[in-house]
Amino acid sequence: MNTKSKVLLAEDDLSLGYVIKDNLADAGYDVVLCADGQAAIDKFNKESFDICLLDVMMPNKDGFAVAKKIRQQTDLIPILLITAKSLEEDRIHGFECGADDYIIKPFNMDVLVAMIDNKIKFSLNSEKSESHRFANMEHLPNTHLLLRDGRKVELTILENRILLYFLKNKNKVINREELMMEVWGYNADVNTRTLDMHIVRLRKKIEANADSPQYLQTVRGIGYKFVYAG
Repeated sequence: MNTKSKVLLAEDDLSLGYVIKDNLADAGYDVVLCADGQAAIDKFNKESFDICLLDVMMPNKDGFAVAKKIRQQTDLIPILLITAKSLEEDRIHGFECGADDYIIKPFNMDVLVAMIDNKIKFSLNSEKSESHRFANMEHLPNTHLLLRDGRKVELTILENRILLYFLKNKNKVINREELMMEVWGYNADVNTRTLDMHIVRLRKKIEANADSPQYLQTVRGIGYKFVYAG
């Protein structure tokens, strides 16, 4: 893990906030703690961060609103939401606002540190020159870009990971469990509906007809297969 990596932590329960900050500091992270959502947005606008850790229930803008605001500015920074809510609808709403993952209270601090390590490593492990071509498209994973007929199409962090994994495993059947492990990076409590939602969105960006996909095809009862002979 890069000891210079900087975390924006937004948590209105300051007793918990300081525990998280101390544990992340012990792991080598530089942590900026904010006590409400608006303060987190203000800090984000003034400083550079490598990852954002946001409590969902906060005064002066909740975690969903903060994530959405950050995503209006960049797709490149991982966002984790801290929540006491385990409802599927809340998780889906968080993903729609731009979150990459959740951790549900109460949680183990070692698990949180491992999650953040994983997100940081993934964002750093791609070569800037890495490029994958298929049909009329070029995927540039380090910049989260897809060039389609020379035009830029922005990918979210999760779409970027999904597409990269498929392009490295063309014409291979990938089961949903393998794909979820690769994309989220650990045994997360993520269900197949959440994964399928991201697949649908990715198809809209790479397929001529998302309802009848040519490349990212469903293998019934198993998972998916990226079909391309080139």
